Amino acid sequence: MFDTMTMTKAGAAVIGALLFFLLGSWAADGLYSTGAGGHGGEDGHTETGYMIATDTDGGEAEVEEEAVPFADLLAAADPAKGEKVWGKCRACHKLEDGANGTGPHLYGVVGREVASVGGFNYSDALAGHGGSWGPDELNEWLANPKAYAPGNKMTYAGLKKVEDRADLIAYLQTIGG
Repeated sequence: MFDTMTMTKAGAAVIGALLFFLLGSWAADGLYSTGAGGHGGEDGHTETGYMIATDTDGGEAEVEEEAVPFADLLAAADPAKGEKVWGKCRACHKLEDGANGTGPHLYGVVGREVASVGGFNYSDALAGHGGSWGPDELNEWLANPKAYAPGNKMTYAGLKKVEDRADLIAYLQTIGG
């Protein structure tokens, strides 16, 4: 069935492939090892990975960000951009007064009391929250609804970009009295 030459070629191919992978593994260990010269540390173990320098004293590197007050971002916000961001909200909320969806309507939401839309069944977390939806409160809510009012029913994770939140709130300010 198979002659000796075919068996020899097949065996050489398998051994050659194994040798290739073994040499590749050794080369990778040498390139990416943090142990002594790629041959293992003091205890004989090799730690593989990339070494990323942070700062010289071994602590965490600090990233300085210049914090812009939210009021300034809101003053410079673009309601037209906020209308585009509104697309993420429209699956659950409506802008028409009294037209509740999965969530309460957002007509006149800026300045409105929290959990005050008639006919909507709010979670206990929001029903007992109190206060009103001012721009700062809406900013916190939109950033992370679960952190703002733990136990609320809103499943949306939040808007991560503060500029998007400012644009959306500027747009919502144009809807309703």
